[in-house]
Amino acid sequence: MCGICGIVIKDGLVPAEDLHRMNSLLRHRGPNEEGYHLGSRVGLAHRRLSIIDLSTGQQPIYNERRSLCIVFNGEIYNYRELRKGLLVRGHRFTTNSDTEVILHLFEDKESDCLRFLRGMFAFAIWNEDTGELFLARDRIGKKPLYYAEIPQGIIFASEMKALLMHPRISRQVDFHGLFNFFTFSYIPAPGTILRGVSKLEPGHFLLWKDGRIIKRRYWTLDYEPKLRVSEEEAIEGIRDRLDDAVAVRLESEVPLGCLLSGGVDSAAVTANMRRHVTGDLYTFSIGFEEEDYNELALARLVAERFETRQEELIVKPNAVEVLPKIVWHFDEPFGDFSAIPTYYVAQMARKKVTVVLNGDGGDESFFGYTRYLPESAADVMSKWKMIPSFLRRFLIGPSARGIHNVFPYSTVLQRLYFGNQFSLMGPDETYVYGMLLFRPQMMRLIGGEAVPKDLCEKDYPSYMLDYMKEGSSLSFQDKMMRNDVMTYLPGDLLVKMDRMTMAHGLEARSPFLDHILMEYAARLPTEVKFKDFSLKSLLKKALRGVVPDQILAGKKRGFTPPIELWLKQDLQSFSKEILLSPETITRGLVNHRYVRQLLREHEIGRRAYHHQIWALLNLEIWCRTFLDRTDLSTGPITI
Repeated sequence: MCGICGIVIKDGLVPAEDLHRMNSLLRHRGPNEEGYHLGSRVGLAHRRLSIIDLSTGQQPIYNERRSLCIVFNGEIYNYRELRKGLLVRGHRFTTNSDTEVILHLFEDKESDCLRFLRGMFAFAIWNEDTGELFLARDRIGKKPLYYAEIPQGIIFASEMKALLMHPRISRQVDFHGLFNFFTFSYIPAPGTILRGVSKLEPGHFLLWKDGRIIKRRYWTLDYEPKLRVSEEEAIEGIRDRLDDAVAVRLESEVPLGCLLSGGVDSAAVTANMRRHVTGDLYTFSIGFEEEDYNELALARLVAERFETRQEELIVKPNAVEVLPKIVWHFDEPFGDFSAIPTYYVAQMARKKVTVVLNGDGGDESFFGYTRYLPESAADVMSKWKMIPSFLRRFLIGPSARGIHNVFPYSTVLQRLYFGNQFSLMGPDETYVYGMLLFRPQMMRLIGGEAVPKDLCEKDYPSYMLDYMKEGSSLSFQDKMMRNDVMTYLPGDLLVKMDRMTMAHGLEARSPFLDHILMEYAARLPTEVKFKDFSLKSLLKKALRGVVPDQILAGKKRGFTPPIELWLKQDLQSFSKEILLSPETITRGLVNHRYVRQLLREHEIGRRAYHHQIWALLNLEIWCRTFLDRTDLSTGPITI
């Protein structure tokens, strides 16, 4: 696991100092070694976290003629199998690394090489003969890759902070990115928070030559045609593919363990790890003082069943200490507060191991979220439809817009307006709008004086709705999960896991995100996978007798801290101090009068706004970290 960056220009020599500055900000991703390739028109750099081939796996790596050069971040789990085929075809290897396998496979198959790679990756290959730069990102988006076009060429990096070390990158807020953040609590690819900077989307490659960019999708998750299998056959298929997905992720020349939450997915991974690992197996769990949020007892149950060396930590509301560090590593505003326990569990794990497996991806493939249940949306709509239609039209219909202008901060009117809109929505819109951070009627109010007013009226949720409407033959259950695989999973969950583990030089591997397992699960018949519309019913049947019954019977909790309570108690004054400070108000990105209302209503318990408040805190700390300072070499700010 590593960090990569590079600069390619149309003509001349790449300034070595620019490349060194960029690479220096990726040290946490690869604390063991650094490597450089500097030539005419190109500079590539690499930071290495040594996992496989410790003695000869240094990067950049070249082909036999040195016409191709690669820097790579990730792990390829089938590289030994691929290497055997390449040797038969006459390729010569100078290392035992998976990186060199990618390079020689690219020699043979060019962009088609991506179809053969099983793993997580982001890499860059420079072709000296053609003057082309090839960038690629793995199917699901486990590994990040940012890029920016500059007048002379293109620059790229694993993290945006490295791009900011290049003198050609300006720090102007992209307001479309800002409002995407307000909508989703993260910024979907290809957008970012800064103008001129983009993310390469998951499952895509990019080819640059002489200032021209060609970008293509090479993989998507297909839910059709459905497999013809019985429930028994599906259970056996899941068991085999999950066990294989875990087994191939156990190759390592350094110690490894598992992040154990107390839920079904991480318990399943731990169980399969124990099938293949003899001797010490470390598991790491986080708990909270607030009992309703604490799953340590369930995690201990799994640890005892599989005789792991269990390490635990209780997380307390010390955001003043950890929030600037979290913001620093995310590079962009990021509103998912489960980043807090993820940061701490990664910090704890790194003291014992260098590689951890985790349960990410199980919910999106096996019907794991409560929002997938049909009654979750139907119940809400039925309540709003009980309001007489004439009253809805008078209070919250289109003709009542003037009421909103007279009482813009009325919580009652906001809720009535959204409820009426909700009751008129179809199932796709109902699902998507229920996931938003700031809903449309709130978006009209959140933008500050520096934000163009027309942006408040745009339909940002259309990003998700487009995915919901693709594939007319899909069942609604498949549509919901496909939407999450394309949006929430790569935009939120995988960003969180990558940044919080890499903050400590820890590699995280996700067996449930193995594309072979995901492709199999996606094509299972609806009547088999969603029998009785019970969450994870098929996966739980596959784990029966393996994972403790108490885990299978437990309710879905999620890996979240009691942030709602913290923001009313320990973090209340901290939130006000940051969000209502003259510095924040003068910046003009958010409407301070509306923010004051959110803080007040959350404090008195009229409405829970902890998601919104935490997101706004992240935004302001991000501004102070990346906009207000010219020198990023000192790392996170102190508040």
